[in-house]
Amino acid sequence: MMTESRTRPLLELLVRVSREVATALDLRTVLQRLLFAALQYVGGERGSIVVMDDNGKPVDATIVYGRQFHDHTTQQLRETVEKGLAGWVVQNRQPALVPDTSKDDRWLRRADDAADKSGPKSAICVPLVARDKLVGVLTLVHPVPNSFNEEHMNLMQAIADQASIAVLNARLYTETQRTARIYSALAEGAAAINTSLEMPDVLRRILTQTMQALQVETVALALLDNKDDLVFHAAAGNNSGSITGQRIRAGQALAGVVVKDKYGLIIPNTRLDSRFTEEDKLNGLDMRALAIAPIQAHGKVIGVLEAINPTTGTFDPDALVVMSGLGSLAGSTIENAALFERLQKAHQHYRQLFEDSVDMILITDWNGKVLEANREAVKLSGYSLVELHQITIDQLHEVNWNKTGLNFETLKNGKGCQYESGILRQDGTSLPIEVYARRVEYDSTDGIQWIMKDISARKELDALRDDMTSMIFHDLRSPLGNIVSSLEMMSGLMPQEDDTLSSMLTIAKNSTARIQRLVNSLLDINRLESGQQIVDQNSINPVDLVRESLHDVAPSANARQQNIENKATGVLPLIWVDQDMIYRVFVNLVENAIKFTPVNGHIEVGAQTTADGGFVKFWVKDTGTGIPATDQDRIFEKFTRLRGKNRAGGLGVGLAFCKLAVNGHGGEIWV
Repeated sequence: MMTESRTRPLLELLVRVSREVATALDLRTVLQRLLFAALQYVGGERGSIVVMDDNGKPVDATIVYGRQFHDHTTQQLRETVEKGLAGWVVQNRQPALVPDTSKDDRWLRRADDAADKSGPKSAICVPLVARDKLVGVLTLVHPVPNSFNEEHMNLMQAIADQASIAVLNARLYTETQRTARIYSALAEGAAAINTSLEMPDVLRRILTQTMQALQVETVALALLDNKDDLVFHAAAGNNSGSITGQRIRAGQALAGVVVKDKYGLIIPNTRLDSRFTEEDKLNGLDMRALAIAPIQAHGKVIGVLEAINPTTGTFDPDALVVMSGLGSLAGSTIENAALFERLQKAHQHYRQLFEDSVDMILITDWNGKVLEANREAVKLSGYSLVELHQITIDQLHEVNWNKTGLNFETLKNGKGCQYESGILRQDGTSLPIEVYARRVEYDSTDGIQWIMKDISARKELDALRDDMTSMIFHDLRSPLGNIVSSLEMMSGLMPQEDDTLSSMLTIAKNSTARIQRLVNSLLDINRLESGQQIVDQNSINPVDLVRESLHDVAPSANARQQNIENKATGVLPLIWVDQDMIYRVFVNLVENAIKFTPVNGHIEVGAQTTADGGFVKFWVKDTGTGIPATDQDRIFEKFTRLRGKNRAGGLGVGLAFCKLAVNGHGGEIWV
């Protein structure tokens, strides 16, 4: 039980200690004041305070020898709280009195503190506990054994209890300040780094922010290449000129370890750390201390950031956190800059293709207003670029609204369309073109791309070919007519009982009839393609038309032992057609069926009135292999023949004629 005479001085002492440590918030200042107060009031030659975080790990310390403060390393702090007297106090949360350090195993003996060098000592170590949390340990050492006793230990514990709240508050304040510095550095870094998307400027800003945040002499940035080697793309600071281009092989050096582990590291002293090797050295630099952080984007390491030689001699405790944060910011920005660079190259490539195209290309908005045009558009249209920007696409050519949609609905749905038209040139002349239109995004604008190909040379060639074809077929009609007349005369002169000659004559007559139909069909194709109307039309009974057609193709079907079933019977309304032309359509269709139906196959020809009574629907069905869905539209094109082992030969004009003839009568034909 303390007497009043002893209690009052103790209370006054504790008040003074409390006043000294409570007037500061900086952790180092609080620790220094507390340590000096303990040495002054308890006694001793030297002392130390180690501060712990909430996980029991040492975060800071103050060490005093005499009146001088001494530096310490993280390793020294770790050894102190794990193995020494302070470690025992941390584990037991009880004060410890060591009258003679040479006789107590709890005392950690370092090489410079052996008993034969500095002699035995006396020591006290007490815990600093605030709000039931261990916030640190306070140790005092006297050079003379047995200098401390229980009373000294109790006094020291009282001082520790009085100051522990101040130490905790100072630690929390320091952590808050540290967090604020980190966020401030990262915010400044983000603001500076993200102001550009040009890769050289982005790399320069990353290096500048890293140098400012970490206060180092040199920084360097390396990115992974396609072989996973690290290649330095940029460097800044002292003697950084020869770093760019230096390469570190995949998985080698400390940088390779950082890439693999996705976690940064700090080498406080490269000369004392065996992990630092020749492979880590950068050209032209004396590397005394090194920090490396990964550059990450979308969870993947794409490079490393290296900070070399802090100007103060040592890296701050938060250096790696700041550097890792900058690395994450840098990763996203570098990825964006790389994407921007690729987009620029793609845009430049498209622009070159756009300008150098041999075809006329225009970009319009959805109102048809011309937004962009290439050189060929200016050349073919005769308009200047400024004049083209002032007109709409329908003023430049006749738009096929059936293909595009009246409001470009077809194109808005993502489908392209193709048609032939004519460009209306500035001088009033017209030029035939083939148009391909589709939806595109150009310079962040959603619009339509119009590719217009000059087909005047093709049209001239088509005209020459058509003229020549027409001329040839016209010239063929006279000798064919003579052959037909001669065959008719021969049939009248030939003896009826000669079956062989009669059969040969029938074959000749059928063959010349087929040639006549082919010639007439080719002439009709030319006329119909040129837009000529069908004028020789009469009311025809469709049943008679089908019967006549089947009668003329019956020999071909009989030769292949095929059965033709005629379902075009009964009463059907008359149709208004060119009888010869539609007769040839039926003959073409049935002959096609005969060609592509196997021996002993079945062919069906039928006709019926449509539901509305306005049309007569005809059909030809067979038991052949059929036409693939992909070819069902293409077979109606001129000179188109399907490929395959079992495909019959021909010019490929029969179905083209059928389509033109049926369409010319206002009808439809399909597979």
